[in-house]
Amino acid sequence: MSNRSSGRRTKVARLIEEYDLAGMGAQLEEAWTGTAGERTSLRDLADEFNQAVLEAALRDADVSGLSVDVVGTYEALNGGSGAERTRAERRLEREGVDPDALSKDFVTHQAVHTYLTKDRGASLPEDETDPVDRKINTIEKLQGRTVAVTESALSSLTSAGALDNKEYDVLIDIRAVCPACGSSYPVRELLRSGGCDCS
Repeated sequence: MSNRSSGRRTKVARLIEEYDLAGMGAQLEEAWTGTAGERTSLRDLADEFNQAVLEAALRDADVSGLSVDVVGTYEALNGGSGAERTRAERRLEREGVDPDALSKDFVTHQAVHTYLTKDRGASLPEDETDPVDRKINTIEKLQGRTVAVTESALSSLTSAGALDNKEYDVLIDIRAVCPACGSSYPVRELLRSGGCDCS
């Protein structure tokens, strides 16, 4: 991150310093540009950053990371139902964290973009990826995200006693069905093959 002596700092830069999130700037940049592998969307990066802020706030309040479900709490605060949000806020208050102040520190994907482009001077590389590969990557990321959210929900419900205490495996199989012949294909296979081979 560039240290600017003049001009206003971006919200993300300020929060990285306030919450002592060392290394987060480089992590965001690498994930967005795909330097270390697949690119991550700005929306997913904003969620990851906000979860890191929540985790840091809990750490500052001397709360064990094992006692609070960070992902579930964040999702309740950031779009959960009224009851879910209220429960999450009360839990944070009991742990000594101000939920209103915390929510104000959550950032949008636009804030992450501003930080990456203005503070770090980052830009996206020329995209030479095959369009089919790009679509497959997008679908697989969404599958991974759906698995993570589902696993978090199962864990939260198990902890709350609303679900029996078993280790459930979460599987997601996205398939496409040809309207002409009725054949069913895994989406990845269909995209790679260029379509159904029925006449």
